[in-house]
Amino acid sequence: MVFAWYAHLRDPRDRPLCIAALVSWGIALFEYLLHVPPNRSGYGPLSLAQLKLLQEVITLSVFVPFAVVYMHEPLRLDLFLAGPGHCGAVYFVFRGV
Repeated sequence: MVFAWYAHLRDPRDRPLCIAALVSWGIALFEYLLHVPPNRSGYGPLSLAQLKLLQEVITLSVFVPFAVVYMHEPLRLDLFLAGPGHCGAVYFVFRGV
């Protein structure tokens, strides 16, 4: 979803908003088709909170390289500090498993 949500921001003057929205929706549909089946099969063995947290960790793992490589954002310390915060959240959500 990172690409669908943020790729059109690289140079927003290149395309009208309606074209950016349609392309983003197409990308998001494809990504949802990949995302929904694992959620359906994972719910039960994993709680809803665990599924959501896994999604957040995966998103952060994809977002940082996307922001730096594709969007040419500077690599900042706060991006790295978000990682340990997520690791702590993973610990607390999965500690009873």
